[in-house]
Amino acid sequence: MLIGLIRHGLTDWNAAGRIQGRSDIPLNDEGRRQAAVLARRLGEETYRWDFVISSGLLRAQETAEIIAAQLKLPLLEADSRLAERGFGQVEGLTQAEREERFGAEWNTQDIGQEKLEALEERALSFIADLEVKYPDSHILVVTHGGLLAQLYAALYKGRHTERIGNLSLTVLEKRGEQWEPLIYNCTKHLLEEPSADPRTS
Repeated sequence: MLIGLIRHGLTDWNAAGRIQGRSDIPLNDEGRRQAAVLARRLGEETYRWDFVISSGLLRAQETAEIIAAQLKLPLLEADSRLAERGFGQVEGLTQAEREERFGAEWNTQDIGQEKLEALEERALSFIADLEVKYPDSHILVVTHGGLLAQLYAALYKGRHTERIGNLSLTVLEKRGEQWEPLIYNCTKHLLEEPSADPRTS
């Protein structure tokens, strides 16, 4: 069983450094181009995929639709467990705005963010359900940077800590009880053409 984990493409809020969280922001033109570039890479890889599923937030759903259409794969119903972490009062704010309102340690305050434990629980629940329902399938999953970072922290306990880039690809293979990364947080497909600088999930 393989799972291909993909962070959605670029949005205007990403480009501006604004935290999106549950705010339903669409891809911009660069994000749509990125999705098409990744779909081309996926079509050229040796792995073969059976279907695509996303969080349902616009930026992930549109990324998934582009990839599914280009690879001629079924797109399953969205799963709300793949939604980005809710960031409460800081959604829509840049780093400077967050620090101005709440101070440099804003992320340690209780200002409406979803607890990391809850984020981890739903991410792991989603993966566990895939194992039960589709044990012989290869599945592409389009989701969000905050959720992916927490999932990898849970699976690998500090082994992988780098930032998750827009349209990054991670491929995990189930080996016994473990998920082994065959590809991790790879964005080499975006180096073919200039891309905006993604900063927030």
